[in-house]
Amino acid sequence: MLSVDEQMKVISSGTMQIVPEDELRKKLAEGRPLTIKLGVDPTSPDLHLGHVVPLRKMRQFQDLGHNVTLIIGNGTALIGDPSGRDSTRPPLTEEQVEANAQTYVAQAMKVLDPEKTKIVHNGDWLKPLNLAKMLELMSQFNVARILEREDFHNRYTNGQSIALHEFIYPVLQAYDSVVVKADVEMGGNDQIFNLLAGRDLMRAMGMEPQVALTMPLLVGTDGVKKMSKSYKNYVGLTDAPADMFGKVMSITDELVPMYYRLCSTYSIDQIEAVDQAFKDGTADPYKLKRALAANIVDLYHGEGEGAKAEAAFDATFKKNEAPEDTPEFPVSVVTTNDEGKVYLGKLLVDLGIAKSFGEARRLVDGGGVKIDGQAVPAKEYNVDPALLKAGTYVQAGKRRWAKLV
Repeated sequence: MLSVDEQMKVISSGTMQIVPEDELRKKLAEGRPLTIKLGVDPTSPDLHLGHVVPLRKMRQFQDLGHNVTLIIGNGTALIGDPSGRDSTRPPLTEEQVEANAQTYVAQAMKVLDPEKTKIVHNGDWLKPLNLAKMLELMSQFNVARILEREDFHNRYTNGQSIALHEFIYPVLQAYDSVVVKADVEMGGNDQIFNLLAGRDLMRAMGMEPQVALTMPLLVGTDGVKKMSKSYKNYVGLTDAPADMFGKVMSITDELVPMYYRLCSTYSIDQIEAVDQAFKDGTADPYKLKRALAANIVDLYHGEGEGAKAEAAFDATFKKNEAPEDTPEFPVSVVTTNDEGKVYLGKLLVDLGIAKSFGEARRLVDGGGVKIDGQAVPAKEYNVDPALLKAGTYVQAGKRRWAKLV
């Protein structure tokens, strides 16, 4: 096992907080494998790169020789984590939670080492809790302190509803740490209250308290907001390789060091070299993004898939060639109007390139629509049907293609 300083270099890379750091150093100095805990509520069936930031850190702990316990919150998910929320989460059924959990584990194992990962479900110990035990646990917490949490405080001062069961969530998450005897609990930076609650409960129950380690929230491809499906700025783990590669290539140059540190499999020394290149102005962001995108595709789709996605990207974006998986449509989809012309608004919608006539017109006006590589002039919405024969490619921008057959 590496020295404490060597391990701390890896562990601290990309982290937001280690509370308290001196306790983590003491635990590492004992020379034993630590129990590293991450609890996840399967509230959604599909993961994106933002979800797996803590999983990447967990994998680093595994590579350092420590034990990883992944807690599937099939008990806590019935309440819903209130962290960072401005309203009560809608409840999920047990069936929804179980279905999501299966998908979550399958995707998480693309990051974690399955042979070194202990997977448990907190419903196994939370659902059987009786009233006496619940009262014992809840007596260790103070409502006034819970209301100091930023999310609860904001909702309380703004007169927004806080359901009573939401107060129970940090209590149950803290009890998870007691059950698995966690040395370190990980989470996003918005989880710090819940992680510290685990420290308090463990101490109250006569146990050595866990160390809280938080990771930053990954900024999405828009370069502004945290990665989220609701913001449509995410890179999904189940995205096709070409789509995943293209999305990573679309991130802003400023995000490249963050993505290397939080999302890639590169070594700490390699990541620090990327940081230094950006600091001294010698970085080539485009070249670094290509390497990063290929690395991420390989991680989630298998070795060699990154190179294939890179070749497809070059064919589409650099050589302006149609991608291999271009959807095909029968030429009969091309219809003419009373003037004997093809209305592009309808055609682009029928080809799945635009979602509405309005969007189609905006694409034309922006000069983004091409027929066999030739741009359609702005505001020219009706074209000669002779241009649209079998074998013709219709393109909008660099990523939306269709072929007539």
